[in-house]
Amino acid sequence: MVSFLVRRILKYWLPVLVWMILVFIGSTDLMSAEHTSRFIGPFLRWFVPDVSPATIASVQLFVRKCAHLTEYAILASLLFRAFRQGRDNFWRAASTALVIAAIYAALDEFHQSFVPSRTASPYDVAIDVAGALVGVLIYWRATGNRKPKI
Repeated sequence: MVSFLVRRILKYWLPVLVWMILVFIGSTDLMSAEHTSRFIGPFLRWFVPDVSPATIASVQLFVRKCAHLTEYAILASLLFRAFRQGRDNFWRAASTALVIAAIYAALDEFHQSFVPSRTASPYDVAIDVAGALVGVLIYWRATGNRKPKI
């Protein structure tokens, strides 16, 4: 029984925990606009040497917002998978995953308000929640209506 429980925790909840830690690390100075611009700007200049600073800033903003959407799509799909665990209750698992992802998004933005090189934005929370919804929908479509394996 204990072995089964440990396997279940490792299989379903460890990926959620690891991803939440990665999201938290990403909301530190490590992934601030200043640091990501060190990669995006040179990468764009490699493709288009005469690219304007305004274009670089726009692309950087777009990439950063896509990253928000993607990281919360992954988080919500992992949460949905963990809450579903072989049960048929799709709506409960989906809504719980969305609520937890939304709460984590709000807490992540709150955390960013204490990091000098970061800013907190309710728009980012909205993007994160949209990403969470996309993640739940993609996971649901990818797995169909099958019961997950235990």
